[in-house]
Amino acid sequence: MRNRNRQTSPAPEAQGDGEPAPEEQVASAAETESLSDASTTEVDEGGDAARNQQLADQRDKYLRLAAEYDNFRKRTAKERIEAGSRGQAELVTKLIDALDDLSRFAHVDPATTDSLTLHKGIELVEQKALKALESVGLTIVNPIDQNFDPKLHEAVMTEPALSAEDDHTVGRVFQRGYMFNGQLLRPARVVVKQWNQG
Repeated sequence: MRNRNRQTSPAPEAQGDGEPAPEEQVASAAETESLSDASTTEVDEGGDAARNQQLADQRDKYLRLAAEYDNFRKRTAKERIEAGSRGQAELVTKLIDALDDLSRFAHVDPATTDSLTLHKGIELVEQKALKALESVGLTIVNPIDQNFDPKLHEAVMTEPALSAEDDHTVGRVFQRGYMFNGQLLRPARVVVKQWNQG
């Protein structure tokens, strides 16, 4: 006789208190992953836009700096040329008086002017020209009786010294040297004394 009290297995119910079934959990996970992918795409697109904007800003900044530097370079080159021209003009202005004097002596009548007057006149012109040049930084290198200095002097020949104290001193100057604001323009060409102990 069959058991009428056979228990039938109940239909699957929700597990726990209100928890979704496994099938529902799988669907929910897929939806969450889909939403996560969408938000990641939005973040990536937003990040690309921010990076592109940053690159554009950097490029614009670089172009502005390059233009400013180019303008600065042109302006300083122009100012340097103008400063050089002003310096040359000031030097020429200082020499004008000496040139006027030289012109007067160059056009005197030799029949009415003696040689002593010409000599004194040329000396005055030389002094005036040297004074003008010294006022802007020229220095004469005339090392007579000084120790020979290869940095400032050029030895063209030697001559015997009369004493050991005169060894390696300048006996004569063939051509004066010149310095301008501490820079050697031309060395003095000199005769150097040498002591030969005999």
